[in-house]
Amino acid sequence: MAATSDGAASTRRADGVRYLRLLGLAALVGIPISVAAFAFLALLHWLTAFVWEDLPEAWGLEPVPWWWPFPWLLIGGALVAVAISRLPGHGGHVPIDGLSAEPVPPSHLPGVLLAALGGLPLGVVLGPEAPLMAVGAALATILTSRWIARKSPENALLDASGSAAAVAVIFGSPLVAAVFILESASRSGLRSTKVVLPCLLSAGIGALVFTGLGTWTGLPVISLELPGLGAQTRLDAADLLWTVPFAAAIALGVNVIHRIGRRLLPHAKRRPALMAMAAVTVTAVAAALYALLTDRSPVEVLLSGQDALATFTGTGEALGTGALVAILAFKGLAYGVSLATLRGGPIFPAVFLGAAAGTLVSGLPGFGLLPAMAAGMAAATAAILPLPVSAALLITLLLGTDSAAMTPIVLIAVVVAFMTERLTERTGDADAAAPIRD
Repeated sequence: MAATSDGAASTRRADGVRYLRLLGLAALVGIPISVAAFAFLALLHWLTAFVWEDLPEAWGLEPVPWWWPFPWLLIGGALVAVAISRLPGHGGHVPIDGLSAEPVPPSHLPGVLLAALGGLPLGVVLGPEAPLMAVGAALATILTSRWIARKSPENALLDASGSAAAVAVIFGSPLVAAVFILESASRSGLRSTKVVLPCLLSAGIGALVFTGLGTWTGLPVISLELPGLGAQTRLDAADLLWTVPFAAAIALGVNVIHRIGRRLLPHAKRRPALMAMAAVTVTAVAAALYALLTDRSPVEVLLSGQDALATFTGTGEALGTGALVAILAFKGLAYGVSLATLRGGPIFPAVFLGAAAGTLVSGLPGFGLLPAMAAGMAAATAAILPLPVSAALLITLLLGTDSAAMTPIVLIAVVVAFMTERLTERTGDADAAAPIRD
């Protein structure tokens, strides 16, 4: 009996030593991964500004004309098509499947980078979070290959911590990044009790590196933020009552977007290059129609939308009712086709569309702008991803000083949207699984 007890204690000590070693490696690899992620985001920001701001200004094309997205999106589609059809890893994770915390082989890294840097700054309606997670995971494997065996449980933990370090700032808080990785990892089979400390440590280190590099270089860091919110200290009963049907309606709208993607997914698997080009063509047409119908910039339909949230908070040029309806229709369509055929992250466009929908319904009796936007963003995020805790935390922190007052709205919207999406999921999957004839 004593021998058995001593053996168990020895095993626990050995496990503790191995885990401390993993924490040390997570801290060490978090630094170079954060530097690489910062460089990736800085390049992405520069390319985006060059294509959609600097070039039109230099060529006297202000405001951006309706036809401007066509050449850039076609170039971006061709680059994404090469990454998907020619390079290992097919350009990375398919965004319609949500976020993935699974290990990424280093051989997939060139395809991930080409698909992200070739598509995202040239107008693809997706965000940078999924490519960043893949970059962090692949770099973690490369940096620890001397000490950790490939495809081992320790490798999976370090890959998850590398993803956390890479996305430490873009969600507005390293805590949000860590929770997203943790919730994604638990769905991939990793034990959250094992991965929590490496992810928190790497995310914290990543945030410090991002902040230091941003201050030193003066380069902006792409981060999800909602500027210009006015303080609202209390909720009315009407705000809470409107939140339930509105969140359900948002989830149904997201379900329509998902169905578009699911219908296209079998074609995208069979003809990835052709479908990538078709998707960017649809996106360009949607942006052009929006510009012609509303006399506004086609760029509002393009990109992830994270830099355009100020439009809804009074710090940008306000959108009228017609423009809001148009942007929901056209950006929603571009988002739906992009989810199945292109590469990027699904979160930021969902937040933008939720904010747009909230602004649209804020004229309902008793439904304030801030509660409506909070409900819309929370519902859209919870519906697009099966990660309710991450969605609630992201939107709560996004609201800044208004988060305490808006927390009930956010939580109700997340639960209603999550359950509505789950209830409609089977029907959507059944429809998507129906035979498709070319």
